[in-house]
Amino acid sequence: MSEFRVRFAPSPTGKVHIGNIRAAIYNWLFARHTGGKFLLRVEDTDLERSTPEAIEALLECMKWLGLDYDEEAFYQTKNKPRHMEAVEKLLASGHAYKCERTSRDGKTGQVIMFKMPKEGVIEFDDIVKGKMAKKAEDIQDFAIVRSDGSPIFHIANVVDDIDQRVTHIIRGDDHVENTFKHICIFKALGASVPKYGHLSMIVNQQGKPYSKRDGAAFVGEFREQGYLPEALFNYLLLLGWNPGDDREVLTKEEMVSLFDLEKVHVTAAKFDMKKLQWMNAEYIKRLSEEVFTNELLNRVAKEGMVVPEDYDVKYLVSQLQIRTKFLNDIPSACRCFFSDDFAFDEKAVEKRLKKEGVKELLLDLVERFTKAPVWLAPELENLVKELSQGGGMGPWVHPIRVAVSGRGEGIGLFEMLQLLGRDKTLQRLKYAAENICI
Repeated sequence: MSEFRVRFAPSPTGKVHIGNIRAAIYNWLFARHTGGKFLLRVEDTDLERSTPEAIEALLECMKWLGLDYDEEAFYQTKNKPRHMEAVEKLLASGHAYKCERTSRDGKTGQVIMFKMPKEGVIEFDDIVKGKMAKKAEDIQDFAIVRSDGSPIFHIANVVDDIDQRVTHIIRGDDHVENTFKHICIFKALGASVPKYGHLSMIVNQQGKPYSKRDGAAFVGEFREQGYLPEALFNYLLLLGWNPGDDREVLTKEEMVSLFDLEKVHVTAAKFDMKKLQWMNAEYIKRLSEEVFTNELLNRVAKEGMVVPEDYDVKYLVSQLQIRTKFLNDIPSACRCFFSDDFAFDEKAVEKRLKKEGVKELLLDLVERFTKAPVWLAPELENLVKELSQGGGMGPWVHPIRVAVSGRGEGIGLFEMLQLLGRDKTLQRLKYAAENICI
């Protein structure tokens, strides 16, 4: 075996599930680690759903995640003559036969069935799961051509694997039963049987298959929510594999170097959204200042906010980048700096501003901030510290934050005030005291 060849064989429907793309990631890493080939096969036989738009969405998803493939993309529909050629060979050798079948809608037609052996054991060494075996007599004959003459998944899948010279098939363990059938087809066609590795399912916190009901389940949804492709790639890799130490955030180079299919976990992988969010924040922290700055400027501009030419964007980036979990959060985090048209969080207002004494506190701060000799975060913090007299700054910090930004959270308060500037801060403190506080 001179070259390892693996394939990602999705059926494009417009949305790519994270379970499918994790299989693609494992195939890609296996190929890159071994110096083999990563092939793309588009199983587009479902003509109703495999539209040009669905295929384009699939290719865009792969591009976004950096899953570049070798050789030309292989489209299953274009290989139908080879599928039927193999069927004729199976009929001639007695490994397949024709019969009449009635469909669910009551129509009767002729289908072609694959004839399973009636004795012996079908077995293979799964790279992930170990020895797998099943009695041949426990698997019924199955259809390989429909009554309309179209080849079914089983025969198309095997013939395409033969034609693409696939050496290793890495896919979800929901295909284990199919594998027993496919091994028989490979042998009946006189072809070499590839090595198999079946990946455990991704499950939710209750141990059931992870689905849309549990949250975002498709790659496009994570992209829309502001996840970085590197973070999603890294996290999906760790759902069933680890580098053997406590490292979690890895470079692509490290992933390729360390990946070993034999170390993939047998047990189901539990999807942890909080862990993914943490990882996304870690990747955002690692973005270059230039990249994050461009993201910030582009995203606030799309929201109609204007950044003054003399604004200290560099200082804002230094404060915001380390606290950003999602790139989509940038506009809302920045709105108070570049617009006076921001919403007040009702819960924060009720908790922090609508309390006895807050109005007087804010008006007192207006006077003190007016007299502040310099408008810099450390000096403003010292001023409030003096007011607190060692009793904690909470009674001042929380009302100030809500008054000037409308939010109960964000970057450091005094850094926020420095970025807002003296005039805006005083104006907003006064407005909140006179119009919102009781």
